[in-house]
Amino acid sequence: MVEIALVGAGRIGLPVARQLVAAGHSVRVHDVRPEVEHQATELGATWGEPLPDTDVLVTVLPGSPELRALMLDESRLLNRLRPGTSWLDLTSASPALGAELAAAAAHQRIDYLETPVGGGPDAAAAGELTLYVAGDSTTFHRLQPILRAFAKDLHYTGPHGSGYLTKLLVNLLWFNQVVAVGEALMLGQSGGLDPLQLRKILLDGPAASTFVRDVVPRMLAGDRLATFGLDRIVEELESIEDFASLRGVPAALTSLVTAVHRDAFATFGAVDGELLAFTHLENLWRGRRQNPGV
Repeated sequence: MVEIALVGAGRIGLPVARQLVAAGHSVRVHDVRPEVEHQATELGATWGEPLPDTDVLVTVLPGSPELRALMLDESRLLNRLRPGTSWLDLTSASPALGAELAAAAAHQRIDYLETPVGGGPDAAAAGELTLYVAGDSTTFHRLQPILRAFAKDLHYTGPHGSGYLTKLLVNLLWFNQVVAVGEALMLGQSGGLDPLQLRKILLDGPAASTFVRDVVPRMLAGDRLATFGLDRIVEELESIEDFASLRGVPAALTSLVTAVHRDAFATFGAVDGELLAFTHLENLWRGRRQNPGV
């Protein structure tokens, strides 16, 4: 049994805590929202801030600002961990922040792995998340039993920063498809094509993808996948823009997709919906059809 402290009892954090409890570990959960305490205790965890004798800290936060605030700024939790503590961060953070965290953790002699997750709440509930793991390989091998308590696929990506970057690139291609496939569907409809028939044709050609197979029917049914916040999507895309700019990598498509999601965010606000960029494009098209001279 390992003493584990988990900070961030959200849609991913609570199922991860449940899997860790089921694996026989002692889990202490904390969140800035006191109203989720009963959910944590119902699954067999205790409640409260991480204790000094914690063996493993797991952080599952909404994004880079919250992660920075917890570990480096206001709370400075990193400074309160004893040397030798292992820290697993499941947050989808920026590579730039990852470099800061790695340096700070090394200074405190904390064994830190970035382990951003792939898969949503359903995968977390089933213990079948995907992790993009970066950091010391020896630490990774030592902590695999804990990681496998809640994850099915572990991808070791290399040194710090590479795990966060991999997760952001996976999401970049996902959000690119929201815009690209959405545009294709609207173009088809504007030319009189049945969108469901178009989908079937796409699945038989070189444009076939998991997105076209699994997501397009939900798009056409009006499901906007309310599992991730539009504000967080923009945050991640802007992190990739910054990464590309720092390294001089041409990323015109990334900037265009970011702009579409930024406009959607300005329209809908900080609401959940991974496909809201498509809704935004649909609304623009609808407005132009109703007012063709505008």
